[in-house]
Amino acid sequence: MTSTALTLYNPKPKPRKLRLLRLASAAVIASTLAMTMMTVPQTAQAETTISAEVRENSVFYKNIKIDGISIAYREAGDPAKPTILLLHGFPTSSQMFRNLIPVLAEKYHVLAPDYPGYGASDMPSREAFEYSFANFANVVEGFVDAKKVSSYALYLMDYGAPVGYRLFAKNPERVTGFIIQNGNAYEEGLLEFWEPIKAYWNEPNAKNRDALRGLLTIDATKWQYTHGVGNVDKISPDTWHTDQYLLDREGNNDIQLDMFLSYASNVDEYPSWQGLFREFQPPALIVWGKNDHIFPADGAHPYKRDLNNVEFHLLDTGHFALEEYGDEIGTEILDFLDREVTKN
Repeated sequence: MTSTALTLYNPKPKPRKLRLLRLASAAVIASTLAMTMMTVPQTAQAETTISAEVRENSVFYKNIKIDGISIAYREAGDPAKPTILLLHGFPTSSQMFRNLIPVLAEKYHVLAPDYPGYGASDMPSREAFEYSFANFANVVEGFVDAKKVSSYALYLMDYGAPVGYRLFAKNPERVTGFIIQNGNAYEEGLLEFWEPIKAYWNEPNAKNRDALRGLLTIDATKWQYTHGVGNVDKISPDTWHTDQYLLDREGNNDIQLDMFLSYASNVDEYPSWQGLFREFQPPALIVWGKNDHIFPADGAHPYKRDLNNVEFHLLDTGHFALEEYGDEIGTEILDFLDREVTKN
């Protein structure tokens, strides 16, 4: 709001006609000011309403100590409402959900933590912390307990899938539903892209480890965001530049290579997770970028073998489907949760 300074002065006497004109003008101005002042309470009330809506959907950026590690997380929505736990993939962080969180927060309580070594969370040394999917699941479990969340729907993407399925295996009754976006639980989904990583699993020597360092470069990070998308112009360069900045921190490349090696432990767990799917039958929404070369749609279809209540959508995009189809995915999630989770 801007204010205008009025200068008061004593003019020289004017002829009567001019004085009458001035009086008439003053009357018009006074009337206009009065009308403006009458509308101020309505405007203020509208602004108050808008501000309340903004506050309700605001995203808060917080930190919490879990086993001595500062875990950064995003939180939005009313904690009294059902919770959605968003679990990010590689090489990103909770920033991948930056546009989705305010949409979900209209009706739900949303939590999105960064794993150790990712996003704004602490990056303890490899000597002080074991970088593995099992340990990430332990940290996220501690996070959920610290937030006093007793049940939650899981958004599972990329690395978020094995982290989330480990949480599901620990406490299946706490999971109200799955939202699966390019997150694998079947060997059918590990195709050509995984061949050099599998070689590293079979022989975890320096040669095979170093062969994977190309996956940690800016070109590879950009490729993850742009490969298979319909319109590259819709993908913000901020995504890969932000991720790469964090990947390039001293020591982080070796953390990522440890995680590549740890991924083999997820494959060992696939049969167990599939058995839990069949036993507990959580409702599932699959929103999958079908052009993803890392987790192709071959890994999406097998979920229909083990889960009875599956809503299935293949989207004409790549790995980070939220970047191109965020609006559509947000709508599908709200519809799915309203029907399959909150009704229960």
